[in-house]
Amino acid sequence: MTRILVLSDIHGNLDALEAVLRDAGKVDAVWCLGDVVGYGPQPKECLQRVANLPGLICIQGNHDAAVTGKLDLYAFNREAILSIQWTRAQLTSADVEWLAGLPEKVELEDITLTHGSPRNPIWEYLLDLNTVQINFSYFTTDFCLVGHTHIPVLYTYINRNGNGKDEGYVDWMIPPPQQAIKMIPRTILNPGSVGQPRDRDVRASYAIYVPESRQWELRRVEYDIRDVQQKILAAGLPSRHASRLEEGW
Repeated sequence: MTRILVLSDIHGNLDALEAVLRDAGKVDAVWCLGDVVGYGPQPKECLQRVANLPGLICIQGNHDAAVTGKLDLYAFNREAILSIQWTRAQLTSADVEWLAGLPEKVELEDITLTHGSPRNPIWEYLLDLNTVQINFSYFTTDFCLVGHTHIPVLYTYINRNGNGKDEGYVDWMIPPPQQAIKMIPRTILNPGSVGQPRDRDVRASYAIYVPESRQWELRRVEYDIRDVQQKILAAGLPSRHASRLEEGW
């Protein structure tokens, strides 16, 4: 069976990334859904680690795009701006070029990969059911994988009549960790965040996808949060980036 590691929103948190890679074990490919950098204290190390992972497909996130100058910094809050400016100073021109070359969206045989949403790959958050339902019109594959919200969740479009013409509705669930789930066609899946979870669970979040059986397994893994907090503060980054790690928001 093929094992694909799906991760997103690493945000310069190397400790969390390494914990995920150890926990995932041997995989055949890695799909990264964006925001390798931003917020965290080790952007260069995370970028280089990700760039050398096997079978990598990496999508561009909004923080990745901002570091390259693609996005206006003033679309971000003050603390995020400070982090982006600091991050840019840590990277070489080759690092920035790598980030700039990442695609906003990749369509595979039955899966679309993007960061924010299929409608607005870089910026849109899928946080409410109305926005989610609209976005089902913007991809044609059975599944779409997204990040950006830092919250692990599944949204499935349910067609009431099964005739392709009904408006239908969106069902959703937060998958239980360490439990494989059979994926149902027309589902948007989010593996949560490696480096800055926002679902009140401080553990790094990621998923393992098995394409042959269409199984999705959300996983959570602990890492040394205090060590990362010390690195954030030592780098002179905003203290909120450190405090939120121990609260999961």
